[in-house]
Amino acid sequence: MIRVVVADDQESVRTGLRMLLETLPDIEVVGEAADGVAAVELARSLRPDVALLDIRMPRLDGIEVTSLLAGQGVADPIAVVVITTFDLDEYVHGALRAGAKGFLLKDAGPQLIGESLRAAANGDALISPRITVRLLEEFSRPRRQVRQPVSPLTAREEDVLALLAVGLTNVEIGERIFLSLGTVKTHIGGILAKLDLRNRVEAAMWAYETGRARSEAPDDTRPGRR
Repeated sequence: MIRVVVADDQESVRTGLRMLLETLPDIEVVGEAADGVAAVELARSLRPDVALLDIRMPRLDGIEVTSLLAGQGVADPIAVVVITTFDLDEYVHGALRAGAKGFLLKDAGPQLIGESLRAAANGDALISPRITVRLLEEFSRPRRQVRQPVSPLTAREEDVLALLAVGLTNVEIGERIFLSLGTVKTHIGGILAKLDLRNRVEAAMWAYETGRARSEAPDDTRPGRR
């Protein structure tokens, strides 16, 4: 089970998130907090696998809480996913700089929230598809020489990377190009290893830097794509 602490200053939102998360068989809400200070104290006490934080909270906001729980120099960091109604660049950038493993909008469905929490618990990162393209275009403006893979990506790895870069989840990638979830994960692992990257967000940035991101699924009528 993935143990989650939920922090939001609105009781109705906390209740809604708890009810949504309770529909996922591998996720357990172990605590709730109504402000940032309480969120820090609760997370440090319970040591959940992931803290799911609102951006706008009293006493400490979600970015400040993220920095205290997962920021640079934290001895024993806790994975953080930030969730908000506000699709603002300053919030996205601030949360990721502070150490968040994910950034979601509150209208995300249970599948995306669940996948983001699972990714964070495993040390990976996942950002809401609605903001992925704009965010990555900003982050991937040329600043340095683009790294090259230690060995060429396979045709299927290229397909998976292109869809990952436009914000599709592992399940959605599998549905689009007719692969099992396990096979998608294997391909993503291969991509990260070949590029010496830590997570799917960095892989998506690399896809933008090298012109690999595209909105359409690859043509699976071509033979030999494995």
